[in-house]
Amino acid sequence: MGTPMQFVGLEEHVSLPSAREAWARAGLPQTANLGFGDSLLARRMRDVADLRIADMDDQGVDVQVLSLTQPGVQVLAPADAIAVAREVNDQLAEIVAARPDRFQAFAVLPTPNPEAAAVELERAVNQLGLKGAMLYGRTGDRLADHPDFDVIYEAASRLRVPLHFHPQMPAAPVVESYYANIGPIGTALAGPAIGWYYDLGIQYLRMIFSGVFDRHPELQVIAGHWGEIVLFFLDHTGYFAEAGGLQRPLLDYFRQNFWVAGSGTVSERYLRWTAEVMTPARMLYSTDYPYTYDTRPGGFPFVDTSHGVARTFLEDAPFTTSEKEAIASSNWEKLSARAEGRSVRRGPDPGR
Repeated sequence: MGTPMQFVGLEEHVSLPSAREAWARAGLPQTANLGFGDSLLARRMRDVADLRIADMDDQGVDVQVLSLTQPGVQVLAPADAIAVAREVNDQLAEIVAARPDRFQAFAVLPTPNPEAAAVELERAVNQLGLKGAMLYGRTGDRLADHPDFDVIYEAASRLRVPLHFHPQMPAAPVVESYYANIGPIGTALAGPAIGWYYDLGIQYLRMIFSGVFDRHPELQVIAGHWGEIVLFFLDHTGYFAEAGGLQRPLLDYFRQNFWVAGSGTVSERYLRWTAEVMTPARMLYSTDYPYTYDTRPGGFPFVDTSHGVARTFLEDAPFTTSEKEAIASSNWEKLSARAEGRSVRRGPDPGR
């Protein structure tokens, strides 16, 4: 009997003390999503030991790549963001060092000061051993394609580490225009029901059309939630590539600069479509823990990756064994190995 597939989850959230203190000072609502309170969701968000590992075992997930839950430090004043990012990254490195068999981590970056964010990314990778960084789209009124952020993209390219983007709430005028005056469902529609994904997907297209990947052709971006809607209109949007001045077909940017994971949305239809568009060689795995773990009050009502679902979803997928292994972990092993300059067996070299 062969060795069981290893499963690595890449969008696995955590709330750490330094961040909670900063969010409270900044006046953010003290919700369970940020790790405040005593609900099961809040406790899972804070836990980095026994409870989390027991849940991982129940899901069938071998390793979590931890990241600070959104909005990270991008809502903080620049000086506060720099200090808190350093503290959080130090804490993440300590968590990984305590259980390197079960945890890796993405750095959080103080994007309110892009130059400092680039410096912190280098420290996090070279000194702390973190695997890249989690970003959260917009910083204030600056979208992800803003020229100020080129210094971050240059650093990530030079260090050969990926940047994982996570959505956040659309800007207030967008929420007011599109999601107001329809009752309580408006907040959900603006957020994790659909608004988050449109907001970040448009930013991905802006990054492509504004030349981010032409200036930084080695940059590797991880997109969750099955590509943040963009993949489903990629053929149609691609008709405008020439009008937008792209140097390559739109699909080429996605297959050379993007990796896509499902973020715990257990949908075989989305899985098959993503594989058709991206190929399994550009797919990764994630469970969106703890949001998708256990549907008791405090969790999302539409997905549940507990009781082995996170694992069997991919194990039962209509792919070859090697394709399943690539999505479950070996694509991530190759991608994360780029920073160390070492090769990892199985499959083609990721990136360009």
